[in-house]
Amino acid sequence: MIEEPTTVTETGAGGGGDTILSVRDARVTFDMSRGVSRVLDDVNLDVERDEVLGVVGESGSGKSMLANAMMNSVVDPGQLSGEVVYHPPEGDPVDVAKLDETERREFRWEELSMVFQGAMSSFNPTMRIRAHFEETLESHGHDLTEGMQRARRLLDDVFLDADRVLDSFPHELSGGMKQRALIALSLVLEPEMLIMDEPTASLDLLMQRSIISLLEALKQEYDLTLVFITHDLPLVTRLSDRIAVLYAFDLAEIGTTEQILRDPAHPYTRKLLKTTPNVDTGVDNIETIDGSSPDPVNTPEGCAFHPRCPLADERCEIEDPDLLSVHGGEGHLAACHYWEEAADAVPFDITDAHEGDIDIGTVSEQTSPDAEAASGPEEDPLLSLDDLYIEFETEGGLLDIFGDNDAVQAVSGVDLDIYENDVVAVVGESGCGKTTLGKAAIGLHRPADGAVRYRGQDIWAARDGTGDVDIPFDEIRRSLQIIHQDPGSALNKNKRVISSLERPLKKWSPGLDRDARESRIYALLEEVGMKPAPDYAHRYPHQLSGGEKQRVALIRALLMNPDLILADEAISALDVSLRVEMMDLFLELQDMFDTSFLFISHDLANANYLAQRSDGRIAVMYLGEVVEVGPVDQVIHNPQHPYTQVLRWATPNLDPEQNEAGAVPIRNIDIPDPKDPPEGCRFHTRCPEAREACTRENPADYAVGDQHEVSCFRVLDDHEYWTSQPLAEDGSTEVRPAAGDD
Repeated sequence: MIEEPTTVTETGAGGGGDTILSVRDARVTFDMSRGVSRVLDDVNLDVERDEVLGVVGESGSGKSMLANAMMNSVVDPGQLSGEVVYHPPEGDPVDVAKLDETERREFRWEELSMVFQGAMSSFNPTMRIRAHFEETLESHGHDLTEGMQRARRLLDDVFLDADRVLDSFPHELSGGMKQRALIALSLVLEPEMLIMDEPTASLDLLMQRSIISLLEALKQEYDLTLVFITHDLPLVTRLSDRIAVLYAFDLAEIGTTEQILRDPAHPYTRKLLKTTPNVDTGVDNIETIDGSSPDPVNTPEGCAFHPRCPLADERCEIEDPDLLSVHGGEGHLAACHYWEEAADAVPFDITDAHEGDIDIGTVSEQTSPDAEAASGPEEDPLLSLDDLYIEFETEGGLLDIFGDNDAVQAVSGVDLDIYENDVVAVVGESGCGKTTLGKAAIGLHRPADGAVRYRGQDIWAARDGTGDVDIPFDEIRRSLQIIHQDPGSALNKNKRVISSLERPLKKWSPGLDRDARESRIYALLEEVGMKPAPDYAHRYPHQLSGGEKQRVALIRALLMNPDLILADEAISALDVSLRVEMMDLFLELQDMFDTSFLFISHDLANANYLAQRSDGRIAVMYLGEVVEVGPVDQVIHNPQHPYTQVLRWATPNLDPEQNEAGAVPIRNIDIPDPKDPPEGCRFHTRCPEAREACTRENPADYAVGDQHEVSCFRVLDDHEYWTSQPLAEDGSTEVRPAAGDD
C-alpha cells in the first residue's frame, strides 16, 4: 500500500472527494544540447472519481506532458520522476510511474485510456476501423464477439452508423467521424478514467459542441472520470466540474469551474480569461497577455510568471510561491504571493457584457424582407465575386480506370463584394468551401462559371489575355496576397527570415539596394514586435514560435503592397492568448497599408472579434453557398438563417450559464456528402425548421436589412413555406404535424 501524504502541497490540489488518480512531485525532463528541458515541474494534483477535470493553459505550458505522465507514456529520451498513483475501485493503489512495459500495456485502455490530440494520425491508414477494435480487444484478452457488440453500442452512442464505420478505412471518414470513432475505441475496454488531449482542436464549432454533448452523455452512461485538456477555455467550462490552470509546467491555480470563472485568484488566470474572444463580450473588454511563455530550458527563477505579471516585485523574482488556499473556498488554490491584489491589478468580470440569448428558430420581427439585393457602400468594390461556381473532379481508385469521376461543387453561385479597407470574415464548417472561395477570390482557383473582378477587371481575362485588359495580371497578382494556415510550411525551412522577406522586394521593387531592403524589413519586424529586428531577421523558421512565424508570413504579404490579403485560418494554429494579438496586428497594419482582409475561420468568436473591431461583415457558408452575410451585430446578435443560428448556439460562451443545455438543435451532426448535395435548400436535411417546400426549391438571397442578406424562405411572410408541412425528425419528406395541427 502507498501512504497518503498529509500537507496541502504534498497532497496535491484536490477537491476533497474520492481520489482516482494522485500525482505527486511529477517531473518530466529531457536532456538537450543546450541544457535540461523541464517540461513538467513537480506537479501535485488529485483527480476525483466521477469528476470532469479541465486542464487549460497556453501552448507549451505542460498540459500534454501532464497527460503523458498520468499514463506513463513519456517518449524517450524523456524521464518521468515522482509518483502517479491510480486508485482502482477495488484493490491496492498502483504507482503507474513504476510499471514496466508489460504492466503498462495491460494497465492502459483497461483502467486509464487516452484520446490523443490528432484523430487523423491515431488510426493506421492501412487498416479498417474494425481491425483497430479487434486488435485492441485481442491484445487484452477480451472475448471478441462480446467486445465487438460493445463496440457497436459505443459507435451508436456517438451517433455513427456502426456498419459503415467499421467497414471504412480512416481516410473515408470525416474529421468529426474519426474523432468520435476514436472516443468509442478508447472506451471499448470499459476503462475507469479517460484522458482527452485537445480532442476537439482540429474540429469546427458545431462538431466541437457536439463532442462536448456526447461526452456529457457518455460520462453519465459509463460512470467515467474525465480529464479534458484544452487551450479553449469557453469550450471546457460547461463540461468541467473543476479547472486546473497550468503555467510554465506547473499548476498556477485550481478550483471549481465556478471559482475559476467567477473569482479567479492568479493574475495569469485573470489575464487568460480576458484574452479569450467571446461572442457575448464587448471587444473592448478583451486584452492580450504581454510577453511570451517561458523556455523550458531557462525558466525564470522565483515565480515563472513574474516577467509578465503586473504585481511582480523582487520577492516574486526570487521566491517560488506554493499553492495556497484562496478566497476561503474549499479546494480553491493559487500559486501567487499577492493573489489578494490580483482583482485590482487585472480587472475581470465574466458578466461584463451579455447580449442575451439567441432563440433558435425565431425570425426577428425587425427584418424587412425585400427581393432586391441589400444596399452596399456607394463606392465601387475592390473585388467582386459574381455568381461564382467552382468544381473539382474526384478521381476513383488506382484500378478504377473506366469509372466515372464525381464532381464536387465546392462553391455554388456566390455573390460577394469586398471594398477598400474592408474586412469580410467567412465562417462555416469544415468542407463548406471557405478556403476554395478565398483562393478563387485571389486568383488561385479558376471558376467553372461566374467571374472574379478586381477593380472591374476580370482577373482570368487578364490572365489569359482575352478581351479588353485594363489591368495587367501581374499587377492583379501582386495586389491579391495570402497568409496560409500553417506558417511553418509556408516558409522555406532552409532560408533565414531575411532571405524569405527579400524575395518580394527584389521582384517588385528592383530599384532598392540591399541596405534599403534591409531597412524596410527591419522596420516591419520592429512594427510587429519582433525586436531586435536584426536578430530575428537572421533566424531560421524553426527558431521562431508559431506566432512569430505568422508575423513573418504577414510581413511577406505586406511587402507586396497588396490591396487585399486572404488570411486563410491564419490564427487557428496559434495559441489562444496570441489570437487576439494577431487580429489586433492585422487591423493596425490595415490602417498603415490601406489593406482589405478576407478572413477565413471556423470560429465564430474570432470572426466576431475581427469584424466588430473593424466595422466589417460576416459571411456564413454552407455546402458551397453563402447563406447569410451582413454586419457583425446583425449576423451575431440577430441571425436570420437557421444555420447561422445553429453556429451561434454552437459557439461556447465563457460563462457556462449562458450556454444553452439540451440536445444539439440540428437533425444530423454530419454534413452531407458534397458530391451529392441535397436538392432544394442544401441545409434542409439538417435544419430544425425545414418544411416540405425546402426540399423543392433553393432560396434566393433576400435582403433583410442594410447589407444584410439571407438565403431562407423564413424571412418571407408570404412564401408557401409557411403553409407546407414540417419534415419528419430524420429530415425525410415524410411530414410531421405542423404546430397547431390536430
